[in-house]
Amino acid sequence: MPSEGTRRPIDRLLEVMARLRDPKGGCPWDLKQDHRSLIPYLIEECYEVVDAIERGDEDHLKEELGDLLLQIVFHCQIARERGAFDFDAVASEIAEKLIRRHPHVFAGLKLEGDEERQRLWEEIKRREKGREDRGALDGVLEKLPALMAAERLQRKAAEFGFDWPESEPIFDQIAEELSELREVSREGKRHKIEEELGDLLFSVVNLARKLGIDPETALRKGCRQFKSRFHQLERALQAQGRSLKETSLQEFDRLWEEVKRGFS
Repeated sequence: MPSEGTRRPIDRLLEVMARLRDPKGGCPWDLKQDHRSLIPYLIEECYEVVDAIERGDEDHLKEELGDLLLQIVFHCQIARERGAFDFDAVASEIAEKLIRRHPHVFAGLKLEGDEERQRLWEEIKRREKGREDRGALDGVLEKLPALMAAERLQRKAAEFGFDWPESEPIFDQIAEELSELREVSREGKRHKIEEELGDLLFSVVNLARKLGIDPETALRKGCRQFKSRFHQLERALQAQGRSLKETSLQEFDRLWEEVKRGFS
């Protein structure tokens, strides 16, 4: 145990977590948790960090990074209790991985440009995980959020030349997928509608990638914009003494266009 003079904040956090998980006097809620039960909290904290970054709120970012670090420490403590690994082992392993994957920084290897660095990074990853005999897209996790998985699949395929040279043809592809979706929607076959909708969304993600836009970020911004505009619409109705439920679709449409033009 580090002395008081040398104890780092991370040491204190690890001690606090161990105390919370102590069967003799620890927190009942913390003691009930396991790796699986903590998954929703881990995901939530990741998105809270992203939100703080996108809002440019550094005080909130500091807090949210702490909450995310707590989740990592929590998982490490659970593993430590089973004799599997601890926080130091996790930190040591990621440090060694970074050194292995950056020979141009730590081993003096000369590389030219981002493309060569990316190829080397992927090659080192394949060697580490024994993936030489696997499919080209097998490294993309299917459990990623769908937008992220789609973008990574496309980016991976593009490394092998399976990609449009520019964005313009993708607009035509989106129009084609939309037409096909419209056609199957008239038939009312749910499995075909789902399939064609997936193709359409996949094409939209492809366009975002070619335009240099992160689709997840763009969609979050779209959600925030929709929420803001809807609040304006709601306030406009309240100023007129009306409620949302009393408003017709035609009136909603008119007010929505006013809000989009800067109605306040």
